Amino acid sequence: MVIDFHVHCFPDDIARRATESLSKAADLPLMSDGTVAGMKASMKRAGIDKSLILNIATKPSQTRRITQWSSSIQDDEIMAFGSVHPDSPDWEDQLKDMKTAGLKGIKFHPEYQDFYVDDPKMYPIYEKAAELGFIIIFHAGGDLGMPEPYHCTPDRMRRALETMAGATIVAAHMGGFEYWDDVERYLVGEDIFFDTSFSLHEMSPEQFRRMLSEHGYHRLLFASDSPWGNQYTETERFRNMDLTDEVRNAIMGGNAARLLGLTC
Repeated sequence: MVIDFHVHCFPDDIARRATESLSKAADLPLMSDGTVAGMKASMKRAGIDKSLILNIATKPSQTRRITQWSSSIQDDEIMAFGSVHPDSPDWEDQLKDMKTAGLKGIKFHPEYQDFYVDDPKMYPIYEKAAELGFIIIFHAGGDLGMPEPYHCTPDRMRRALETMAGATIVAAHMGGFEYWDDVERYLVGEDIFFDTSFSLHEMSPEQFRRMLSEHGYHRLLFASDSPWGNQYTETERFRNMDLTDEVRNAIMGGNAARLLGLTC
């Protein structure tokens, strides 16, 4: 089973507007149209069995709509995570709603949601999310569409990790987009997963190999970041990489299946 652990889609009525706006801000071409149907077509071309849609609540008012939509689109090919905005006064109830809706995780984007990952105000939210059994994934490192200073650098992620012992944490973009030297310094070897989204074409093969060896293949999750990453290109990258079948299969699906409670 091949699982893409990091993609983005939007409801059909806003998909074009949302993807074009984000694509323009980051100066990136689109590899899909941002709809669930478009994602499924992309998956078929790439030989991907399941994709995980990561949603982001950029306003407190969006959370419940995201939860409802995420729950409604899940099927044999699609899973979706929810999102809660840090400024929402009823974030605890919203997390419980996500659990009731059958969602298995939550996405935070410190840039779009304007918080530092190690801000103590976030710790009760992390604690409750972990208590509910959610996988917690963070956008990590830089962002092509946002200015510095960045809110989830590896040193800050390391400090936040110290408050989340036992939680299942994923740092997207190989632990921190364009901060990979600091990822090696602060995060490699820690109890945290990295996804490979929008990273391997930017980092050196030598650095990826080093991180693979020192962090462990059991903590890496294949991801494309579609529609900004190309699912076919990313699957071919791993299929052609000099890896053992055990390592390749774990990264491309086995590790994700274990986290998500799926049977390969």
